[in-house]
Amino acid sequence: MKKKEHIKRYTLEELKTLPSKTDWTKIDALTDEKLEKLIEDDPDEHDLKPDWTKAKLVLGESRKAISLRMDRDVLAWFKQQGKGYQARMRAVLRAYMEAHQ
Repeated sequence: MKKKEHIKRYTLEELKTLPSKTDWTKIDALTDEKLEKLIEDDPDEHDLKPDWTKAKLVLGESRKAISLRMDRDVLAWFKQQGKGYQARMRAVLRAYMEAHQ
């Protein structure tokens, strides 16, 4: 028999009203040395130290500013989706372009 998942969804406003389960006094009392020791002793952190000497800077494609006439309802719909609406509009245009190449 398949195990049921218990997933509860919260709005941001609901999350802000929930009491914190974090002992902030204990966290604030940690020294850097103690924190490093706790991380070192954590089995989930084993071998997770990145080698930054091999890191490479990857820059995204440059963009060109344009003026575009957009139907008001289309623009309003994208803006209703929240922050990042211009990036979503670019993603839609890119998906269309890639589907028609």
